[in-house]
Amino acid sequence: MTDPVSALVAAEGLPADYHQTVEKHWRPLADRIARTAIPRASLVIGISGPQGSGKTTACRFLELLLRERALRAVTLSLDDLYLSAAERRRLADGVHPLFATRGPPGTHSVGIGLEIVERIRAGRRFALPRFDKALDDRSDDSVMVTHPVDILLLEGWCVGAMPQRAVDLAHPVNALEAECDPDGIWRGLVNRLLDEEYRRLFDQIDVLVMLRVADFDQVVANRRRQERKLAQRCPESPKVMDDAGVIRFCAYFERLTRHMLAEMPPRADIVIDIDADHLAVR
Repeated sequence: MTDPVSALVAAEGLPADYHQTVEKHWRPLADRIARTAIPRASLVIGISGPQGSGKTTACRFLELLLRERALRAVTLSLDDLYLSAAERRRLADGVHPLFATRGPPGTHSVGIGLEIVERIRAGRRFALPRFDKALDDRSDDSVMVTHPVDILLLEGWCVGAMPQRAVDLAHPVNALEAECDPDGIWRGLVNRLLDEEYRRLFDQIDVLVMLRVADFDQVVANRRRQERKLAQRCPESPKVMDDAGVIRFCAYFERLTRHMLAEMPPRADIVIDIDADHLAVR
């Protein structure tokens, strides 16, 4: 009979030697979370890492490994909190055009995330939202969770991020900011939201885990791979991006990603380095 870890490795389409990653990184992390969770109720674990760093895969294994320790864990992806296409269009029309594109702070329904944390800690049922990236819109296929939850794995590319200093917002970091946000209105609003409603959500985190990549170039390469896989699954979708689209899309994330790579490691509770093949290396 196949053991659960091997079954998940196969289901995820991972190489057989991914077992080494599980044993070296995810099992010790699950052990640490379990030790932290025992005296506490409804622990929130932040799993932070840029696109392609393996957050979703890590959370699937953590759910399995924590279940082996009689702990019920569920994953809430920040991506599933994205505003609908219509909501982002209203923001783009009324606030700034760059808010039409999902990704940066300001394009999520943070209140839903806070409500889920509140419901978990109160022992109440809740719905996990879903976002369809192929359609670039919110899905109707939410998942109702009725059982008590011991651990919430809150994962996302900017989970746990801190705002930048005002002086650091003065100059554009790429062509997108220079052309579409020359006066800094968009990046200033993103930074303010990060310091307000996003901070309220991230303040709920009890343990912050950072999946760290080498640099921003690795993020762009990872995103290219993700879009190619999405194109294979949904070849008719108009929302799948070509390489030029990926480069422009990643420009929305560049400022905050570079900031996080510089400032988060010293304050994260756990830092795990991820190589170009999406594997944890130390």
